[in-house]
Amino acid sequence: MSDDTRADDTRAIEEGAKKSGILWLTLDRPRLAWHTWHDGAIYLVTGGEEQALPGLDALDRVHVTLRSKDNGARLVEFEAAVAVVDQAAAADAVAALAKERLNALDSEHLTERWARDSTVLRLTPSPL
Repeated sequence: MSDDTRADDTRAIEEGAKKSGILWLTLDRPRLAWHTWHDGAIYLVTGGEEQALPGLDALDRVHVTLRSKDNGARLVEFEAAVAVVDQAAAADAVAALAKERLNALDSEHLTERWARDSTVLRLTPSPL
């Protein structure tokens, strides 16, 4: 893959992740997940009262598909490295993720609940 192609793929991933708040992960089956794009990566939360993404935190890599908000067409697919986030050390990323969390009943204490009950993950894209 040429450097130009890799750069185009990286731009497509970033643009797609910023435009759509959802993505598809290939886990035990395709799973829809909400996320946020922050600092060159996708952040999402699972567990507790948040979305169920079984086994994601045990993976080294995951297959991701971003689709168009307009027509649902596939925009880009890629592999991403999976890493559990130290929520205290990545407070800016957790705050960005919390900002995107719609309809949270406890938005005032959301990040404290995540620290107690949930896992925040960082998906670092690697274009195919």
